[in-house]
Order: sequence, then structure tokens, then C-alpha cells
Amino acid sequence: MNPQIAYLLNLSIQQIQSERLEDAEWSLNQIIKLQPKNSDALCFLSVIAAYKYKWQDALDLINKSLQFASNNSVAHSNKGNILKELGQYEDALQSYKRAIQLDPNHFEAHNNLGNMYLDLGYYDQAISSYQKAIDLQPNYAEAYSNKANAFQKIGRYDDAIEMYERAIAIKPDYQDAWLNKGFALSKLKRLKDAVLSCNSAIQINPNSAKAWTDKGIILSENGQHLEAIEFYDRALMLNEHYFEAWADRGSALQEIKMLEEALKSYQNAYQNKKNLHYLLGDIVALKLQMGQWNLLSENLNEICKGLIDKQKIINPFKFLSTFDSPEMALEVAKIWVADRYPEKNILPKIQFKPHKKTRIGYFSADFRDHPVSFLTAELFELHDREKFETYGFSVRGAGDEDGTRLRLKKAFDHFIDVENKNDIEIAKIARDFEIDIAVDMGGHTQFAPTGVMSHRAAPIQVNFLGYPGTMGAKYIDYIIADNVLIPEESQKFYIEKIAYLPDTYMVDDSFRLASEKLYTRAECGLPESGFIFCCFNNGYKFNKVMLESWSRILKATANSVMWISENNETFRKNLINEFSSLGIDSNRIIFAKRVDLMADHLARYKLADLFLDTNPYNAHTTAVDALKAGVPVLTLQGRAFAGRVAASLLSAIGLPELIVSSLEEYEALAIDLANNPQKIKYFKNKLLENQNKEPLFDTKRYVKNIEAAYIQMYRRYIEGTPLDHIFI
Repeated sequence: MNPQIAYLLNLSIQQIQSERLEDAEWSLNQIIKLQPKNSDALCFLSVIAAYKYKWQDALDLINKSLQFASNNSVAHSNKGNILKELGQYEDALQSYKRAIQLDPNHFEAHNNLGNMYLDLGYYDQAISSYQKAIDLQPNYAEAYSNKANAFQKIGRYDDAIEMYERAIAIKPDYQDAWLNKGFALSKLKRLKDAVLSCNSAIQINPNSAKAWTDKGIILSENGQHLEAIEFYDRALMLNEHYFEAWADRGSALQEIKMLEEALKSYQNAYQNKKNLHYLLGDIVALKLQMGQWNLLSENLNEICKGLIDKQKIINPFKFLSTFDSPEMALEVAKIWVADRYPEKNILPKIQFKPHKKTRIGYFSADFRDHPVSFLTAELFELHDREKFETYGFSVRGAGDEDGTRLRLKKAFDHFIDVENKNDIEIAKIARDFEIDIAVDMGGHTQFAPTGVMSHRAAPIQVNFLGYPGTMGAKYIDYIIADNVLIPEESQKFYIEKIAYLPDTYMVDDSFRLASEKLYTRAECGLPESGFIFCCFNNGYKFNKVMLESWSRILKATANSVMWISENNETFRKNLINEFSSLGIDSNRIIFAKRVDLMADHLARYKLADLFLDTNPYNAHTTAVDALKAGVPVLTLQGRAFAGRVAASLLSAIGLPELIVSSLEEYEALAIDLANNPQKIKYFKNKLLENQNKEPLFDTKRYVKNIEAAYIQMYRRYIEGTPLDHIFI
């Protein structure tokens, strides 16, 4: 080799190792001037481009390098890394495999292949690849650490910690191993030890933005959002281009209701690094929560494109407000489960043990003053104690003064607080109690017990009420539904088998009644006369299409107003502006302030004339509330579960006339009812009559139906019959 080229090549390696990238680039370009086809120089220039996140430039350079040295194993492995960053996963796999084919002892290529398998959710293959790298190079700290990352993914946190410690023993200043050990400790609910592990990482390099960010993430995951923000800010002071910190900062700000600041933080991250997992979905969900819809259609188009490529772009719950598509909802759920909650095979297979009474375990983060518990409290109380033994597993605590929680503690035969237990510990507790049917009441909502279900807490596992859609997980056996929610042609979009209840999937508490307080229109800011449309849904269910529709309805019904939940101040401000831009005077939009008691909220509902539902995410508990208070609900029935709930409720209360299938029908019927007092009076009277004779509010009937479903599930299990749909 030309001595000058050899010198420059060695110099560039030293410069890259010391992060003097501009100097290294200059040295390598000098080589290219002397020898344009120097494959090593082109390969190292590709590395520099990758350091700068210029992935397409990096790919062009590595391809050029391989033109002149096609059997370079290192170059093929590097190409795999670049393709992985570009989302070209199959091509990346082939590059890693080609590198190994050329050099079976190339331990770094085995490690990189493991990383690719890990990203794709092929955890067994990832562990095998890392072990091969370790076998070839026993002191390869990175492979130990990466193997630990794979163990974390499948919930083997103790094994992960052991691997991190092996990596740290080889390389005591291995910052990432210390940080990831912190995450594993946090999953085991060892927060103090997790923070100490992060502190060790920070001591190694106090100028690492990632170290401060990871400490913030661990604190935020444990509810310490304000403290987390301090660490994200510290990270950004060190490196304002560390866009992961901007994204995580946005999440923490959203948790403490600093919504506008959260959106700025998210957008700063997204504008500069679009491939951060689930970030675009977080932005869309926050915009909906704020009633801020600018550029939303572009964001939704990006989500569609991302899902075609199976990207980790939006979480399942946030997806429900964006598209009326059971096909896409299934795909989103499968991606999320494979990434966050893959099936774990750590615990042994559950052995069949017959019980005189079927043991039902309800798992929820919402055993407190929460809509899910408002609806279900009486269900738990009414279970037939001759046939069933009930267990309530509370995965999140509540305040001492929480009246609903006090009631629930009495409603179950056994109430177990497992807030401070990790997923596998909770699954073991359920197995120790020999639970027959584990009912997940959270699905893909925040703090839900999905991780517990991934360890198989019981031989039969059921998705019920809290999440309106498929879990996308093979370890969930059934979903409670009805024929309106999941028609036969939609069964293929659910991983679970459907347990069809005869009336509606939703239960209500018959003791949940309006207070005797008589609200006046003036008290609620409503006009003394005129027609009152209302919608008390959460802000994330609103969208531009619905507001445009409501504006047309309001214009066609001159003496009417729209009564909406205030939700948050930003939402209020944006909705006023949006209605104004659509030609609706702001005094026709009335915002309902939050009241402390549910009974009072139900009492003031009675001032409304017609509830206008949202689409694609319907009113759920709010629709039950309206119908209970005597307010008819007009719904546009969608295709996906979340957009068919109000139709299910209206069918169960005997008001199918208020279910429409197009926006044109929706507007025409709303206008007709508002302009014809006798027609709205007819529906109000019919609703009041049906409350006592139709099944929607017959809680005892509902309990018998769901118990019949449980009995069939259990019978099929003890007989060894394959899973199938159940019809009650």
C-alpha cells in the first residue's frame, strides 16, 4: 500500500475513534483524491456519514466501497447497519448474513444480526446470535449487553441484570450497560437501585445527553414527571440535537398537562428525527387532545405509509381516534404487542386443576373513581357466589378517600393490591390463587396489565371493556363483544375468539343515578330557550370532520347551541377558533365545566335535547350516561369496534332509528329532530319508557349473560375443546 495512503488511513481511524469527524473526513478525502477506488476510505467515509445521521449518503458510499471490494465482510455488516436505520429490514438481514457467510468468525456481524433480530421481535434468534458472538469473542462486552436487552424484551429481567453485570465486569466504563441495567431494575420495581445504576452511568460521562435522558425516562415511568423533566432539560443543555430527549420531555410535559409546551417538544424531535418509535402517533394524539388539527391530515398519511412498512409509528389506543379501520387496528396492535408485550415463556405451562367454583380474576389499573369502575361495580357485586369466586387484582393504587375503591374492595371475594409488583410477580400470584379466567380490563390503555397477561396469568385470558378493539396478542383468548360491535365479516380482524353477549357488551351500575339537584340552564351557561345539542366526549375523540358537520347542523337549526365538555383550556380555545372559522358565533358554543360528583353530572345532562356522537371513536361511557339521563344519542356507525359502541347501546335500549351510516344521514336527522319538537319529544319519551323494559340497564340480566360466557369458556377449557367463538 502507498505509505501516504496507509498513514492517512490510520490517522482517519484515530480521528474517528476520538470523534474528530471533520478531521477524519478531510483525511479520507485526501485518500480519495489519490486513489478514487480505495474501498477502505469509502467504507470509513460511510461510517462518518452514519455518525452524522446522513443515512442515504452513508448507503451510497458503502455501496461504492463494495463495488471495489465485494468480499469485505466488515463493509457488508456496516451496510446492514445503514439499511436497518433506513427501515430496509429484509435487505439489512441479507447484508449481515452475507458478512457472516464471507467470514463466519466475524463476531461483530453476529452481534449486528442479533440487533436486527431484536428490532424485528425475533427474540430467540437474537439471543442465539448474541451467544454466537460471545462464543467467538468471550470478552465481547457489547454482545453480553445486547443479549441482556433481548432478555429484557421477553421479561427475563433477572437474567438481563446478570448479563449487564457480565458486560460491566469486562468493561467497567460501559455506560449503556449501566443505563440498561437501570431499566431492568426499574421493571422489577427496584427504583432506588435503578437510579443508582443511572448515576453510575452519569459518573462515567457526565456530558452524555443519553445518560441524563435515560434517568429521566425511568423516573417518568415511575410517575415522577417533574423530576424527569429536569433531567431531560439537563440532557438538552449538553446536546440540543439529542432528539430522543425532546420526545421524552414532550411525553412528561403531556402527563402534567402542559400541552402546548409538550407539542413543541414533540415537534422539535419529529422535525429532526422522524423515525423515533411511536413519536408521530404521540403528536397526533396530543393534537387531538388539544383540538389542534393543522397538518393533521399530512400526519395521518404518514401513519398510513408507516403501517404499510410495519413501522412502530403509533400505539393502539391512540390509533382508535384516527382511522375507522379494523384491518389497520389489528396491524397496529400486533406491531405494539411484538415490540412491547411479546408472549413470555418463562413460567411453566399451567396444569389443569378443577375447582368447584370458577375462579375469575379481574385485572385493572382503574379500580378507583374511573369510568370503567363506575360501570362495573355492580357486576362484581352480583356475581353468583355459588358458581364463581372473584378476585380483583389492582395494578395501580388510589387515594384513601376514593369511594369507588372502598366499594370495590367489598365487591370482590378477594381484593389484591399488586401495584408494587412487577408483571411476572403478579402472574405468579394469580397462578398461586389458581385463577381460571383472567380478565384484562385495560387492554392497551395506560398502566394496563398487558404485561401480566403476556406471562399467562391464567389458562383462559379475556379482553373486556377497557379497550375497544383487538389486543393483537395470541395469549388473549377471548374478547367480550356483541353482534353489533363485531359482525361476522369482521371476525377476521380480531386475534381473539369472540364471546358474543346477546344484548350489548357494556354493563352499567343500576345504583349510579342522577342526583336530585335541579340545574337551571342559566346555571350551566345555556340560553333560556332553544335546542341544546351536546357532546361530553373526551377531546381526543373530536376532529375537523365532526366540527364541520356540527357547524352545518347549527346553521340549519337557528335556535340551537352546542354544549361540550371543556376538557382543557387549549382545547376550548382551539374549538372556539375552529367554529368561528366555520361561521358559528362563539356564543353558540357552551363549555361544561367539570363537576365533582358523577350524580350531579348525570343530573345536569337532563338539560340537553340530543347527544351528537363522534366518529371514528364513539361515545362509550358518555353515551351510557346520556341514555341513562334520558337524552337520546345520534350516532354515525363506523366499521371498527370503537366506532360501533354507541350503535350497540342504542340497539340495546330499543332506539335503532338513531343509528345512521353516513354523514349526510347524520346531519339530516339531527336537523330534523331539532326543528321538529314533537319528533325529539317522541324519542325522549320512548327512551324513558325503554329504560325499564329494554336490556341496556338491566344489570342482573347482563351478569347472567357474561357468567354464561365464562361458563362456556371454562367448559371448553376443561374438555380440551379448541378455542372458538361463543354465542350466548
